[in-house]
Amino acid sequence: MAKRMSRQQAKAQDNVRSLFGQDAGWSPLDEDNRDKKYIRKVRPYSENQRALLDAMDQHSLCLALGPAGTGKTYLAIAKAVEALDNGLVGRVVLSRPAVEAGESLGYLPGDLEEKLAPYLRPLYDALSDRLGGKRLKALLREGQIEIAPVAYMRGRTLNNAFIVIDEAQNCTYGQIKMLITRLGWHSTMVLTGDPDQTDLLPEMSGLGGIADRLAPLDSIAVVRMAEEDIVRHPIVADVLTVL
Repeated sequence: MAKRMSRQQAKAQDNVRSLFGQDAGWSPLDEDNRDKKYIRKVRPYSENQRALLDAMDQHSLCLALGPAGTGKTYLAIAKAVEALDNGLVGRVVLSRPAVEAGESLGYLPGDLEEKLAPYLRPLYDALSDRLGGKRLKALLREGQIEIAPVAYMRGRTLNNAFIVIDEAQNCTYGQIKMLITRLGWHSTMVLTGDPDQTDLLPEMSGLGGIADRLAPLDSIAVVRMAEEDIVRHPIVADVLTVL
């Protein structure tokens, strides 16, 4: 019986194929390779991610540039939530341009908030992951977290706030300049985006040009992520290296 079970186990082993392509020594208990789950304290998985976290601690204005999946938005929102929880800021303001990704959605029904919801959904997703749906709704209701399109940021001065501008590659030079000048006292602003993945005409996107101009300034941090910083599913990393 034991011998028969042994043959069955051996056959089962032959049929097993690892999703991640690890060798025979791979273990599902290996923290470095297993699927990423929610953790309360975000930790960096690469030197560039560590540099971004340090930059947000040390600078009032940071730009995080790099390909999809490198954790730019997630780390920025995690830092924003952490600052709010620790009483370092009084509110979190998140913004992104209402630009469609290569297709036209046409007329969207509903009031203004409902029309903007599809564009701002990625920010809600990241916040919900860090806070949970119930607490997120409470903070939104109390005004401690605000999510707004870029077009609604003009004329404001954001004091005592942690501001995250997501998908900044879809902002023009003028829009990014306007957003940066919204920064007030006791505030931190982080702009995230991939200049190579803009949904605008390449010459219209202002993120790359502004990052190049601001990089020499010691008071501003420009962190450039790379393919080795991608922390999404390994297939995403493989795809982005060839596309």
